[in-house]
Amino acid sequence: MKSRFVTKDPAAPSIRMGSPASMHEQLSLLNAASKRIGSTLDMFETGRELMDVAVPRFADAAGILVQDRLVTEGEFPHQTTDGSALVRRIAVGVSDPSPDVYAEAFPVDEVVSYAPWTPYARCMATGNPILYPRLGRRTAEEIGRFWKRSSVSRVLEDSSFLVVPLKARGRVLGFVIFTRRPTSQPFDDHDVNLAEELAARTAVCLDNARLYSRERRTALTLQSSLLPVDLSQPLGLTIASRYLPASDLVGVGGDWYDVIQLPGCRVALVVGDVMGHGIRAAATMGQLRTAARTLASLDLSPADVLFRLNLMSQDLDASQIATCVYATYDPVTRRCAIASAGHVPPILVRPGGETELLEVPPGLPLGIGSEPIEMREFTLPHGTVLAFYTDGLVESRDRDIEEGIGALRGLLSGQDRDLEEACDLTIGAQRPGHERDDIALLLARVNELSDNEIAEVSLPADRRSVSQARRFTRATLGEWGLSSLCDNTELMVSELVTNAIEHGGGEVELRLLRGPALVCEVSDTSASAPVMREMSSTSDTGRGLHLINWLAHRWGSRTTPKGKIVWIEQRLP
Repeated sequence: MKSRFVTKDPAAPSIRMGSPASMHEQLSLLNAASKRIGSTLDMFETGRELMDVAVPRFADAAGILVQDRLVTEGEFPHQTTDGSALVRRIAVGVSDPSPDVYAEAFPVDEVVSYAPWTPYARCMATGNPILYPRLGRRTAEEIGRFWKRSSVSRVLEDSSFLVVPLKARGRVLGFVIFTRRPTSQPFDDHDVNLAEELAARTAVCLDNARLYSRERRTALTLQSSLLPVDLSQPLGLTIASRYLPASDLVGVGGDWYDVIQLPGCRVALVVGDVMGHGIRAAATMGQLRTAARTLASLDLSPADVLFRLNLMSQDLDASQIATCVYATYDPVTRRCAIASAGHVPPILVRPGGETELLEVPPGLPLGIGSEPIEMREFTLPHGTVLAFYTDGLVESRDRDIEEGIGALRGLLSGQDRDLEEACDLTIGAQRPGHERDDIALLLARVNELSDNEIAEVSLPADRRSVSQARRFTRATLGEWGLSSLCDNTELMVSELVTNAIEHGGGEVELRLLRGPALVCEVSDTSASAPVMREMSSTSDTGRGLHLINWLAHRWGSRTTPKGKIVWIEQRLP
């Protein structure tokens, strides 16, 4: 919020009440005020507009001060016990061709606490204007001593001095100070009425700006609290992201992104955009993000997640529409599955730096219809970068979406570019200050798994394979520096391999993955999921899953084309 002093021509005519000409000037001034004050929802700009209107037509100099908390937080402060007033000067106007003395005496954006005896504090406390037709030397010196600035008393001495409250919707926001030089005609009662009219019009505009700023601040706080604070780096991917709020002219939007850990060190990447702006859009965004995380925990395919998210969005608010792209990635197979609900297409950056649009069936946006959503699957080469984004990054009033996507592809192209650098370059290309929607950007680079991140072995369907699985587990964890997890992990692997041999049939696969957590996977050819049953005191079986449930951080199973995988997860030390 930059402010400036407004310097006016001292030769401009000022209002003289009580004559037909002055009445005409009064109406002209009020007409100018109605046209010029309140053109924006910025409190500092509104204050400058009042200065433009009032100086020098009504006063030789003026200043406008607003309660500080209204400027910083949009809230009225608690009433002080001593009657003092903490205010911020948002604009100053002066007709003197050399306003340096006013700049020294009354700097803009200064925060001041006025003592109860001062005319400023009394004006705010009573809500009534205070007029000094001629401000005597003694009063001017008292005010100067309060300020501890000799320049204040020099400016105010023998001037005509008028303080008028800024009142809107029954509350006092601050006050306006009007002064006339000793050589000018002093203020009278007619001037007080006109000053109150100017202050009243300005106060309504200031209060509108306060309410807008408070709503925007609330929506931004809500939105930022619902976005992920720190994205974890999943196994086999490098993640970088950016979020850029909408410009003041547009308002807070409902864009979001997320990275969700799935069983088996797999990951879900989500980017969405709720249509509309304001607190409602931000709240809907939070609901959809939570719903997407809940559906992801069911380990559904991207198409199923978006289909169910569509039905849930219609139950939440049928009038709110959103777009979303949802992808899952398996770091072992490097298989990626993507589904889209009316969202802009992802961009694929190949290891050589060439870019292409992923042809994902777009589907209908969330909140419209109940049609099934299609999905595309493909294998990603090492070094590939996936770019997910919202339409605010590629679409604006001065360019269509195809042109914007082309520009984005140009920014993302290039070999082995650091993802953080690519994010900064992309966001930095957005023009500041113009009317812009909010932007979400999520980049993910595919990395090859190393021997310190994956180990697997095939085991025959033989009871002797259990001891082999234990040796393999202990040796691998020792190489990874995770010997402290050996005992519990060996015990749980023994149970899983034993169950797979007894109930699964066929060859058994054991895989260890070291990502954000230690994951052990045992796969077999049976599609029957393991079920925890109540333990019997007379039976020696059925205790294995209870033991795993007690030792593991979490565990579960998922089906595969060949059978199933039972997995356990432990936190790293």
